[in-house]
Amino acid sequence: MLATGQGEEEVFAELAARTGEWGACALALCLALGVPRPDAEVRIREVRPLFDEFEVGEEDLVAMFLACGHVFVVDRVLDGLGERIRDLLWTAASARGGFPGGMIPWFRTGELTKIFLLFARTRFRDGRGSPAEFWTAMVTAGDLLEAEGGPDQAEVTAGLEHCRAQAG
Repeated sequence: MLATGQGEEEVFAELAARTGEWGACALALCLALGVPRPDAEVRIREVRPLFDEFEVGEEDLVAMFLACGHVFVVDRVLDGLGERIRDLLWTAASARGGFPGGMIPWFRTGELTKIFLLFARTRFRDGRGSPAEFWTAMVTAGDLLEAEGGPDQAEVTAGLEHCRAQAG
């Protein structure tokens, strides 16, 4: 089903409606996506109480909650440089005063350039956060991303220039 282009929520809802075995369907989907079995089992165990809140016929709602809970996210293992960049971006996020919860999967899946480019557009208002710490972390992360190269090189360079200007 995934190979035909169906999304995780749709696949879960369809399998769960067919079988009624919500936990088994969630586990099967995690495994099909590439989540290691021990991680998948922990995730399912953590959300299992949620299943009691819903009835047969509400599989699409369960699927939505599983997706919102990032149950189906496949964590990316990064090399040392990637880990350093992710740590810097996490530092920036903390110095910014937080970030939308919808970005958590970006950190988990290693969408480092995406995070950097979004954060590069940050504006500080109302005295929240620590701009100096934020921009310092962003400049360092941007330097590393720029040195790494990639298809978004021009945007990273522009974002880095902006970050340097803000840090100065």
